[in-house]
Amino acid sequence: MIDLLQLERQCWEGGFDLVCGVDEAGRGPLAGPVCAAAVILPRDAAIEGLNDSKKLSDAKRRSLYDCITSEAYAYGVAFASVEEIEEVNILNATFRAMGRAVAAMGVSPDIVLVDGNRQPPLGMPTRTVIGGDGLSASIAAASILAKVTRDRLMEALDREYPQYGFAVHKGYGTRRHYEALTTYGPCPIHRPSFLKKFYARA
Repeated sequence: MIDLLQLERQCWEGGFDLVCGVDEAGRGPLAGPVCAAAVILPRDAAIEGLNDSKKLSDAKRRSLYDCITSEAYAYGVAFASVEEIEEVNILNATFRAMGRAVAAMGVSPDIVLVDGNRQPPLGMPTRTVIGGDGLSASIAAASILAKVTRDRLMEALDREYPQYGFAVHKGYGTRRHYEALTTYGPCPIHRPSFLKKFYARA
């Protein structure tokens, strides 16, 4: 079994006291904003069942969300809008959301562990961790906060645009979503740059 605090321990032993994990949700969907979360866990954190959000059921993610927000030393969640995704591309919009999430904590971390292999310009010590949401407790916690927050937003947007099924697929390119796009065309929360392939085959 993987020790999810191993990376955090390495940082603590290296003199980094406040270790922050950062992850995002919603880089791939055809619709909706991208969401990022930042989490600093206390050294004695014990969150039962913490894991990569993609390996958890929706119900488990939502119950862990409450545990994380109550146990965390600090956390922040932020979005980058569809307009920003179109303006600066999805990678840079994700970096913006990550920067906002770190700032939203109200605490300046000593080091940031970021899931993936691309380093956002956060202006502080940062380490990328490929597969970090399955290797680091703080990144796993951030992945859950980002995923649950974005899912809740897409469920709210489903009430505004019920014909697309956002509450079910959360904006990802499922068959049902493509069928709705064929019938109704895009709505204001669709990402035009992500629909190029759809239009090319239409």
